Amino acid sequence: MKLISWNVNGLRAIAGKGFDKIYRDFAADIFCIQETKMQEGQLELAFEGCEIFYNCAERKGYSGTSVITAIRPLNVTRGIGVEEHDREGRVLTLEFEEFFLVNVYVPNSQSELARLSYRMQWEDAFLDYIKGLDARKPVIVCGDMNVAHNEIDLANPKSNRQNPGFSDEERACMTRLLSSGFSDTYRKLHPDATGVYSWWSYRGRAREKNVGWRIDYFIVSDRLMPKVTSAEIHPDILGSDHCPVAIEIEL
Repeated sequence: MKLISWNVNGLRAIAGKGFDKIYRDFAADIFCIQETKMQEGQLELAFEGCEIFYNCAERKGYSGTSVITAIRPLNVTRGIGVEEHDREGRVLTLEFEEFFLVNVYVPNSQSELARLSYRMQWEDAFLDYIKGLDARKPVIVCGDMNVAHNEIDLANPKSNRQNPGFSDEERACMTRLLSSGFSDTYRKLHPDATGVYSWWSYRGRAREKNVGWRIDYFIVSDRLMPKVTSAEIHPDILGSDHCPVAIEIEL
């Protein structure tokens, strides 16, 4: 089974940049999208043999998640069941026979960590949510987690210390998640890989210079990790400030 995750920075925008071809070339069983920035019905998107699910933010043109799946889910859940965290369309969960798929777009802490306090509350609630799912069946979490976990995960760790996405608090939350029965698939399979990133600033030709961050993940329940046969990042795919990440798993 092949799964893709991509923060597209606007699904309507990427649709005009060859998204159909990118989607078909990947030939994924499940394709997860973050930052759709749209309401359901604003874009006619359809692929034969697939279903498309959305969780849209109340605020128009903001946040949002979507999943395109060739495998029919048993259930679809929007949000994590906490009203204050479910207004921005950040979590979309599909239940399948053997696992839960959680597509997530984690809140950004914003300039000068203005939203860090909210982010910490969100992290607590999200971890409780996925641990609750994991108690029922294994979980695959994917999406833009808005944190580079360790220094190896970004080009300039020293100058970015305590910047949004590389604060001690955000990194500690990722450590806590990965200590709660979950594995970072890419780092497990590529423990020493450097210079491999999934997001680049639009400023200063960062992508051209590969001055990036690895903030997009596939994280799985530890008991699923032995079944993950590959975890890859695709910086050659353009159209967004993020690139797609992928796993293949034998289920």
